[in-house]
Order: sequence, then structure tokens, then C-alpha cells
Amino acid sequence: MLERAAAGGAQLAVLPEYVDFLGRAADAPEPEAIDGEFAEFFAAAARELGIWVHAGSFHETGPEENRTFNTTLVFRPGGSLAASYRKIHLYDVEIAGRVSYQESRTVAPGKETVVAEINGVPTGLSICYDLRFPELYRRLAIEGAKILVVPAAFMLHTGRDHWEVLLRARAIENQCFVLAAGQIGDHEPGRTCFGRSMIIDPWGTVLAQAPDTEGIVIADLDLGRLDTVREELPSLANRRL
Repeated sequence: MLERAAAGGAQLAVLPEYVDFLGRAADAPEPEAIDGEFAEFFAAAARELGIWVHAGSFHETGPEENRTFNTTLVFRPGGSLAASYRKIHLYDVEIAGRVSYQESRTVAPGKETVVAEINGVPTGLSICYDLRFPELYRRLAIEGAKILVVPAAFMLHTGRDHWEVLLRARAIENQCFVLAAGQIGDHEPGRTCFGRSMIIDPWGTVLAQAPDTEGIVIADLDLGRLDTVREELPSLANRRL
């Protein structure tokens, strides 16, 4: 898929959350350091294809034996590591008859917000459940982000009603492009991911959206359009809080 994205003219490719493994915790591979095999693979891919690669997220070795970090790595076209981000908000949810999921049992939260320079454009990093916390994205926007990236494994039952709405809201209220790459399909145990990866402009318009299957979507980001939106409707500049 990275090869297809590069062949299609992409300068930046974004992959979903937990691109290394999504399934039963008992079957998960050993977590790795930031410079481990996972990183080496995507660094090589970025270098060979000559593109920026946002490698979704992976299971990074955590602060305790039984808890990992859920970590994003971003690689430059030369293969060097440009940025990393550890997921701050953890998915601890009980929905009667549908979901009982406690991410914090196996994952430790990150503490730092990250705005990375990707191809010269300030880009705010986040992961999946972070999407429900608008204060994170406002901080990223205030710190200069023009693009917000959301790799995810959004569940089907919430994704149907909330995924696009939340993504478009984050784009509109922060006047940023939003790049959201979602896992799709059935993942054990009894987990179905919604998919519908999409690219959204600062006005909230969906520029590209994946169909309900594995694949890639590509869009051009017009940064001049972003500047125009911020000039004509200066909500970021007019904020009082």
C-alpha cells in the first residue's frame, strides 16, 4: 500500500493505529523500542520510496512489564525519525451488551503533545480515542499545527455515528486539514473496526474517503485554502479562552 501511495504521487503516507498487530493481547508480539524492528522496517520503506511515512502506531516497550505505550513514529524520506508521539487518552469504556474494553490495563498514557514539521508543514499528532478530546487539538492548533493526523482503530458501533462527525468538527473548529487512517474489518476478540479513512479540509469538507474495504485514498492539500479560511473566518485569532 505504501508503494501504491508513492506511485500515486503521495508525499506523505499515513497508516492506521496498531499497524503492527491488532488482536488478542495474549497473541501480541513482544513490544519494541523506538529503534526496534518495526521502526527499521518503516524507516527503510520511507527511504526506498522517497516519501514521508507516518507509521500509524505500534506497541512500544512501556514503563512497566505489563503495560506498553501506544506510539506513533514519523519518518523522513531519507529514513530518519522525524517525530514520535505516545497516545495520551486511553480507551476505557463499558457499553452494556456491546463493549467492555480497558486500554489502560495494558497501555500506559503518554504525557506530551507533539507538533512535528512534516515536509515543512506543522502537523499535530494524535491517536484514535484522542479524537474525543477537543482540548488536545486546540492545543495543537495553538502550537501552530496546520494538519492534524488521526490513526485509529475506531469500533464499528461508535464509528457509524461519531467518526466522520468528530473528524469534521476537529477540522472546522481548529481550521486544519485532518488526515484520518482507520483500521477496517473484524479483529479478535469480537472487535470490528469501522474503517472509512478520510481526508478533510479546514472548512470541514471531505476531500477523499475510503470505501468499506482495504485500500488507499489520496488528496492534494491546498495550504493556500487553509490560509484563506483562517483569514475570512478568524475563529482561532478571535478566541478568548
